[in-house]
Amino acid sequence: MSIEIRPLTAGEMGQLGELGGYVYGGSFGDGPDNVVATANLPDWTLCAVVDGKLACSFTAIPFTMRANGSAVALAGVSTVGTQPEHRRQGLLRRIQTQAFADMRDRGQSLAALWASQAAIYQRYGYAMTTVLRSYQVDTTDIGFHDGDWGSGHVERLPVVDAFDVIKSTYIRFVKNRICYLHRSKALWLQNAMEEIEEQGPVHAGVHFDEGGNGDGYVIYTLRANKVDHATRGQEIIVRDMAWLSMDSYRSMWEWLKRHDLVGRVSYRTAAIDDPAVELFAEPRLLHSVDHEGLWLRVVDAERALKDRAYSNDGEVTIGLTDDSLTPWNNRTIKLEASTEGAHVSSSESTDLTMSAKALASLYSGFRSARQLRAWGLVKGGDDAVDTADRLFATSHAPHCPDHF
Repeated sequence: MSIEIRPLTAGEMGQLGELGGYVYGGSFGDGPDNVVATANLPDWTLCAVVDGKLACSFTAIPFTMRANGSAVALAGVSTVGTQPEHRRQGLLRRIQTQAFADMRDRGQSLAALWASQAAIYQRYGYAMTTVLRSYQVDTTDIGFHDGDWGSGHVERLPVVDAFDVIKSTYIRFVKNRICYLHRSKALWLQNAMEEIEEQGPVHAGVHFDEGGNGDGYVIYTLRANKVDHATRGQEIIVRDMAWLSMDSYRSMWEWLKRHDLVGRVSYRTAAIDDPAVELFAEPRLLHSVDHEGLWLRVVDAERALKDRAYSNDGEVTIGLTDDSLTPWNNRTIKLEASTEGAHVSSSESTDLTMSAKALASLYSGFRSARQLRAWGLVKGGDDAVDTADRLFATSHAPHCPDHF
């Protein structure tokens, strides 16, 4: 039996489509020309080819991720799948091991994915670092406890016509946040602007402040006969929302409330720190549900720590426990951080000890060092834990609304 771990050729990409169609049950289409094959380039793939046939697939899409005010190179892992007859044979582990080394060589210090099964990816050091919060609220139940609907006004515009102000707003919105992606045209289409037949046309509500400047938007669809209600049978599905002031955030909710025939506003990709639960008069009527979000993996700890932005000054040494998948991380790193940048170096002494998985939780701001220590996932003294929590604090919860 011949086993090759290598990228696919252009002529083999149809096999990627066929395997993806089978493994994911047609979620992305069936056959060689489905979205799995057409959305990826051969250079992004790393696959196991057994006797000339695709046995296990893997794709690493090059992205840039916001990291608390800086930009970090990220590998977006996708289209992972194995033919049933080749499972439990260690093919994916061989791929992951080589892929992490390739990512490091490319300067991608982080990897991220949307996990089909958490158990698979926790074995490879990934940690869940974002949450998707979904709302389902009737327009009649949209109301703020303080009665403040914001100022300025929202105008409905064709998405294409409003795209420049939408893109500019998004760039400013995510600038100092963490885990958001720099959006390519493909990401804009896939996650916000692509028309889906059963959802209907895509609309944009753009908020303009009192000076006439765009500083917020909501991208959504509107369709009838989606809700079992005598007079409010329409549904709005919010695809994307960003705001640069609380005035614009409040005003966009008021804009949604104006749709009198809508019985349900569905917003499925809100952040865990979205303000609605604090503003609504009856927050339980948001019917808020939290879902698992993005999983993050630290590939090159030294580069990742150096490239991240920090909101406070201080230094701490972090010792990473043995990790056979990224052996270059098996050392103690001294982090000297400030609001001006960070310097990293090797250290003989260790303040905190943790796994690469725990570091991903800390790095993203999803978990604090104190939480992780309480759960037995970080070891170290109080002073070091307090320093780490100051350094890795973020102004906003980590979030990624974009699937890939």
